[in-house]
Amino acid sequence: MRNLHFKDFFWNVELISTGGYDTIIHYLNDGKRTCKEIEEFIKARASIEEKYAKDLLNLSKKVCGHAEMNALKKSLDVFKLQTEHVSLAHLQLAQSMRGEVKKLEEFREKQKEMKKKMEQNMDAFHKLKSSQFKKTMEAKKMYEHKCRDKEEADQNVNRNANTSNSKQIDKLCTKALQATQNAQEADRSYQQNINTLAKAREDWIREHVSSCEVFENLAKERIVFLRNAVWTHLNQLSQQCVTNDELYEEVRKSLECCDVQRDIEHFINLRKTGEKPPAPVLYESFYSSQRSPTPQPPQPSRRTLALPNQRNTPEEAVYSSVPDDGYSVIQF
Repeated sequence: MRNLHFKDFFWNVELISTGGYDTIIHYLNDGKRTCKEIEEFIKARASIEEKYAKDLLNLSKKVCGHAEMNALKKSLDVFKLQTEHVSLAHLQLAQSMRGEVKKLEEFREKQKEMKKKMEQNMDAFHKLKSSQFKKTMEAKKMYEHKCRDKEEADQNVNRNANTSNSKQIDKLCTKALQATQNAQEADRSYQQNINTLAKAREDWIREHVSSCEVFENLAKERIVFLRNAVWTHLNQLSQQCVTNDELYEEVRKSLECCDVQRDIEHFINLRKTGEKPPAPVLYESFYSSQRSPTPQPPQPSRRTLALPNQRNTPEEAVYSSVPDDGYSVIQF
């Protein structure tokens, strides 16, 4: 199946019509608009990436796990560091996207200049063709008018051929001769205009074919360029995902080195306060304390001094029950 081309399918039956050409120009204008839209899209995405990178960089500076220790603290430090690296990678991505936007702008301007140049040439040929067509149609009208005048003059001569008025016949013959000359002159002018219009038509056809080829090439270049631009944009995003994953992998590797039991033991060795629990506090009956004094444990904040020959005060007297029935406090 043969390929279809602009130059084969954008003609018009009427010579002065520009419908086919206008259709191509409209298509190219739509393509230019698409270039602008993709350009604005990538530019907006670059701004988003740049803002995200700055916010991520600020986030990486915040305190995260300041009170933690040992392996987990190291992992959290790596986590913050790699977050900072991710932010820098996104900032680089934004700069790369802006580079692609610059290429899009340059491409769009280049196509704009090429299209403008071809449009100016075609406008000149359209004006020349239309002007010559108008002149030709006017020459045709004049030619037809002069031909009718000639026929009318010839008919007048024929109708008055048998008259005896020689002066009238001479006048009619002179008028017929003049009409014939005028008709011949109009015929020559008409033919010249036809020839000029034919040349203008050939030049216009040739320029139209050339313009169609240029416009078709511009359309092909635009499609290829935009396809590659979007492809590159997606590659940049995919590469950013790969870069992010590589940076996050460093955090995962650091977390693999974080041994839970080792961190617990590190904390114990660093902050331990003793290995024995306090002695239990026993129940003490109020009444049992009257019968047998319970030694008081030394106070941690006071030092007790032993006094010699210390005697119990009445409050400290010890009462004992004597089981012997013959016992008496009276001395005999």
